[in-house]
Amino acid sequence: MFALHIENKVENYENWKTGFDTYNDFRRDNGVLAYRVSRHAHDPHLVYVDLDFATRDEAAAFIEHLDEIRRTPQSRAAVLSYQPPELRDVTDQRTLR
Repeated sequence: MFALHIENKVENYENWKTGFDTYNDFRRDNGVLAYRVSRHAHDPHLVYVDLDFATRDEAAAFIEHLDEIRRTPQSRAAVLSYQPPELRDVTDQRTLR
């Protein structure tokens, strides 16, 4: 499995999350199997997203879609800063409970 790890600093989490949720079907239709959203424990403006994909090619192709989304007026208004997405090879994932 492969994952894209995304880090954003957002102005308002609730507004950002509303926009993020509008892309659920888009993510599914473009190979995202699952995602996790988390926030920094001491800075709620820092948001982390991990998108899971079956293949490296699907994950790499999705980076272009992220660039398109990032350029939308809604995204530019909600995201104060971002780091380029990191492509990660998930070597072990387990659910213990």
